[in-house]
Amino acid sequence: MSHESRTREARRLQSRQLVLVIALSVGTLLIEVAGGLLSGSLALLSDAGHVLTDLLALVLSLMAVRFASLPATPAKSYGYHRLEILTALLNGALLIAMSAGILYKATRRFFEPVPIESRTMMAVALAGLLANVAGVVLLSRAPQNLNLHGARMHVVGDALSSVGVLVAGGIIALTGWARLDAIVGGAIAVVIALGSLGLVREAVDILLEATPAGIDLDLVSRAIATVPGVIEVHDLHIWSITTGLPALSGHVRLDGQEPQTSDEMLNRIKQTVRDRFGIVHTTIQIETRGYQELGEVH
Repeated sequence: MSHESRTREARRLQSRQLVLVIALSVGTLLIEVAGGLLSGSLALLSDAGHVLTDLLALVLSLMAVRFASLPATPAKSYGYHRLEILTALLNGALLIAMSAGILYKATRRFFEPVPIESRTMMAVALAGLLANVAGVVLLSRAPQNLNLHGARMHVVGDALSSVGVLVAGGIIALTGWARLDAIVGGAIAVVIALGSLGLVREAVDILLEATPAGIDLDLVSRAIATVPGVIEVHDLHIWSITTGLPALSGHVRLDGQEPQTSDEMLNRIKQTVRDRFGIVHTTIQIETRGYQELGEVH
C-alpha cells in the first residue's frame, strides 16, 4: 500500500472514530446537565460545561480530518494538512482556558461550599466516566497524529473530571466535607493545563517548521555525508508538513570521482534518509565540486 493510500485509510478511520466519540459526548452532556439540575451539583454542571467545550474541540478535530483529506491545489500545493496543526493549537488553547476556569470555580467552591445530592452526583459521574473511557478507547484505536492526540486529551480530561466528581461525591456522602470537591477540581485543572502546554508547544514547533522531535539534524547530515561520493552537505532543513509527515530539503556536493550518475547518487541519498530516519518527502539539490553557490546559504 502506497503512502497516499495509507494516509487516506488513516483519515477514514480517524473520521469514523471521531464521529462515534462526538455522539458519546453529546449523550454525556445531556446526562450531566440533567443530573446537575436534579442534584443541585455545581460540580456536575461545571463538568457539563467542560464536556461542551470538549465537544466543540472534537467537532473542530473532525473538520480538520475531513479538510486534510482534500487534494492539493496549485494554490495550496501541500494540501490542507496544516489545518490539523491549527486545530490542535486551538484545542490546546481551549484546554488551557478551560483549566483556568475550573481552577477559578474550584477556588470559589472551596470558600463557599454548597450542599448537594451526592448519590445523584455519583451516579451521573459514573455514567460520564464510562462514556469517556469508551471515547478514549475509540480514539486510541485510530491512527495517531497531533490532532487526534489533542482530541484524546480532551476526552481524558473529561474522564479525569468524572473521576474527581465521583470520588468527591463518595467522600461527601460519607463525611459531608463538601470542600473536597473543590480540591479535586483544582488538581484536575492543573493536570490538564500541564498536558495542554505540551500540546501547544508541539503545534507551535510544527508551525515554526522546527526540526521534528526525535530527529537530529546533525546526525542526518553526517549520515548523508557517509554516502560514497558526497563531500559536503549544506543548507539542510527538516520540518514537519503535519504530524507524522517529516520533510527534508538540502544541498549535496559530489566529488565527481564516483562512476554513478547524479540520479543514482540521488537515489542512494534518498534511500539513506528513508531507511535510517523514516523521511520519505525529500528535495535534494545535487551540486558538483566546482559549483559556486548563489544567494544566501542557511
